Amino acid sequence: MDTRKSSSIAAAIALSCIATAAYASNPVPDETIAVAKAAVERAEQSGAPQAAPVELASARDKLARAQKANADHKAKPAIALANQARIDAQVAEATAQKERAAKAATEFDASMATLRQESNRASTPNQ
Repeated sequence: MDTRKSSSIAAAIALSCIATAAYASNPVPDETIAVAKAAVERAEQSGAPQAAPVELASARDKLARAQKANADHKAKPAIALANQARIDAQVAEATAQKERAAKAATEFDASMATLRQESNRASTPNQ
């Protein structure tokens, strides 16, 4: 009876070690989710809520779904959704940056036109 108990304990320990090793060999979804969360936060701070609301909403949705999948111990879907959320957040951030750059270029062009007008007015002789 003692041998059966010992072998059962040994089998349980071996199974536990195998399960731990298998879990450790999978990518850790917590890290992927943390990176995606940081990307969403950067996008929110970059003006994406106004410039790219659809992309940002998609990133937020996928991040929430990744967190839920991770809570349900579904590593592969959690990682995939977190990666998609990160990419959507990066697109939203890039869209916001593009909009800011276009606005800055328009303002620069307007100020250059004003300078040209002032320069032309100053260079024309008074009659």
